[in-house]
Amino acid sequence: MYKLPYFTANNQEEILEFMHQNTFVTLVGFDGEFPVATQVPVKTLVDGEAVKLIGHIMTKTDHCKAFEQNPNVLAIFTGAHAYISASVYENPQSASTWNYKTVQAKGKIRLLNSQETYRVIKDLTDKYENPESSLAAFNKMDEAYIQKHLKAITGFEILVSTIDHVFKLSQNHPAGNKESIIKNLENSNEVLAREVAKEMKRK
Repeated sequence: MYKLPYFTANNQEEILEFMHQNTFVTLVGFDGEFPVATQVPVKTLVDGEAVKLIGHIMTKTDHCKAFEQNPNVLAIFTGAHAYISASVYENPQSASTWNYKTVQAKGKIRLLNSQETYRVIKDLTDKYENPESSLAAFNKMDEAYIQKHLKAITGFEILVSTIDHVFKLSQNHPAGNKESIIKNLENSNEVLAREVAKEMKRK
């Protein structure tokens, strides 16, 4: 990772909050020959000093087989990002760059049994579908339908061992440059650029 002191957060809570807010991760494993990756939603669970990532994958896929062979995995959390043009700097004869926020969590994955997987699917569905009002709520699904599709899904739990991050938001630039960068991003037609502007203003 492109890790420099001024591109890091001051506390663990800020990093965990980013993980809570950016739940769709790239999960990377190794099958013995090549890296394998899949994009999945995860729940970040903080249990005392332990951090766990909970989710599910399709069974009998290349990544599922890789996770069975090798439990060491990497989960990449990504937030908004944007190109930063040097044309808005006080000295435009400088290098342009890219602002972004990312977290990389390494750990060991444990594939769950059918009962544990059932709970993972229920919790995920309940998060996005209101159990009381949504027609697609988990408790409104036919149990036979759930059990049929559960056979094709494997839940997982990752016990995180290390968390690295880069929150690169032009912290190394003077105030004048930061103001110009934010103004330029706010005027952009790109949603992600405007999100980066908001992140910079929070800083």
